[in-house]
Amino acid sequence: MKKVLALVLAAAMAFSMVACGGNKTATSGSAEGTATGSSNVTVQLGPNPETLDPALNSAIDGGNMILTAFEGLLILDENNEIQPGQAESYEVSEDGLTWTFHLREGLKWSDGTDLDANDFVYTYKRVADPATAAPYSATVVGMVAGYDEAMAGNPDALQVSAPDANTFVVTLAYPCTYFDKLAAFATLSPVQQETIEANGDSWATSPETYVSNGPYYMTEWTVGQQIVFTKNPYYNGGWDTSKIVTDTITFLLMEDSTAAYTAFQTGQASLVRDVPTEEIPSLTGTPEFHVDPIMGTSYMSMNLQNELFQDVNVRKALSLALDRDYIANTVQQGTYLPAYELTGPGITDADGTTPYMDNSNKEWIPTDYEESKKQAQQALADAGYPNGEGFPTITYTTNDSGYNKAVAEYMQQCYKEVLGINLEIEIVEWSSFTPLRRSGDYEMARNGWVFDYNDPSNILELFMTENGNNDGKYSNPEFDELMNNTNIADVEQRFANLHAAEEMLMGDYAMIPIAHNSDFWLQSTDLQGTWHSPYGYWYLQYAYIGEPTEDTTAESESVADSTAAESTASEAASSEAAESAVSEAAESATSEAASSEAAESASASTSAVA
Repeated sequence: MKKVLALVLAAAMAFSMVACGGNKTATSGSAEGTATGSSNVTVQLGPNPETLDPALNSAIDGGNMILTAFEGLLILDENNEIQPGQAESYEVSEDGLTWTFHLREGLKWSDGTDLDANDFVYTYKRVADPATAAPYSATVVGMVAGYDEAMAGNPDALQVSAPDANTFVVTLAYPCTYFDKLAAFATLSPVQQETIEANGDSWATSPETYVSNGPYYMTEWTVGQQIVFTKNPYYNGGWDTSKIVTDTITFLLMEDSTAAYTAFQTGQASLVRDVPTEEIPSLTGTPEFHVDPIMGTSYMSMNLQNELFQDVNVRKALSLALDRDYIANTVQQGTYLPAYELTGPGITDADGTTPYMDNSNKEWIPTDYEESKKQAQQALADAGYPNGEGFPTITYTTNDSGYNKAVAEYMQQCYKEVLGINLEIEIVEWSSFTPLRRSGDYEMARNGWVFDYNDPSNILELFMTENGNNDGKYSNPEFDELMNNTNIADVEQRFANLHAAEEMLMGDYAMIPIAHNSDFWLQSTDLQGTWHSPYGYWYLQYAYIGEPTEDTTAESESVADSTAAESTASEAASSEAAESAVSEAAESATSEAASSEAAESASASTSAVA
């Protein structure tokens, strides 16, 4: 098998943004020459990021900034198809084990110094180095030969090499047909060795040391207020420089949705992710309001190191007591889908077309809520706490954004009414939330995952004992063995093992799935050239402020009407529409390689913890 990518992207790209139930709204007028340049585009996509180190980031807000400032070997375009990035071409050996990337001539860092294949060698080994503690290490380089030795303390054992300055070679331990997607993943963005060795972890906290290689580079970071990225004069890569017309992109650092909404209303920001949920009814149907299903699942983690949660009946009771339909369609106002399984819409099965969830065993969480409540109450009694008698008060930790607080308050009421137990809510700021959860310093906590690529392993592997994103500390040797046995060439057997692994997770009630995700946001109609991916990222490389085209306006109005209609549709209809939209998005997200060979192995980018 050999795949070679073209040297440059096609000049005429059809930019699009998925909006309102999966309809695509064109946002670029650059093809008509209306993008003549603008001084600044301002957006709000989250609060102050926990980290902007590509190897350490595990959140979508940080990922959005990293994708603006960095570029990997490959990139994903507006159709989520693989395109040349820092590598102008690549090829894969017939056995699928050797990936050879050919870098562009004249690559530069944002400080003007040369970038070459040795920088990718350093980057990949750094991600595999246990001293780095990269949360996505196993996800993005776990299939590279020598990974186990690298994780044992010898990162040089990782089988990556630079035969010359423009050639980077990766040798895999087993075939991974979606490795091209990983090569576009933010975690594997190249980082400058000299800068990191000179500054340690602080290299990614200051514009003076935040050396990058993407279309933009950091020029300002006012903690808690904004981060400014400026067009990189040394950029040489996969994005069409003639369409990079905005001088600066400013990320407002806001956690408060009301403040973000005010910034949008006053024109301070052209795009805001955090929309007050109480405003959604009045915003639905307007051309500025967008709802886009994404491939992800919101769930609750229980700290399984806590003796209380080591009883499977306790975990079962806490899961089955919740009315997922009510959460998705009432608390979350129909913007999400109820989740009765972990892997949701958009992920395909062994044949590459059938939805994976269609073949999932749904016996673990009854869709009939009255039956679910009965089983929950019985499970709690089986655990020794009939009607909640003697059950200790538990603390649920979450951050206050989107529907998170409203869902927490519903859980509090539901557990009291259905199980007779008390739940206390702890609201934690985002900057502290993910470190707290990762460290296991909680009892129950909000969690979630947005897929990085189209393969169920991307979410299932989170529950492997040694996975860096295993926040619940679930540990089951049988589950680990099943997941290890998915690294095989036999497609049918591989997916049989994946289904068996998910059934084991669900039967263990290792987590509490709540809803399958959507993104909703406000975007000014004069913000053009952007798009939103089914993996939850906003691409801003071609963003500019300009007048929308007539076609764009018409499409926006059509999409707004679609949104309004969907908001009043029946539950069944809305679910079907959303699932269809996500599936469609996922199909477009699968590259030629992945779609033709999804069955031979698996299929984002770094994902992200929602």
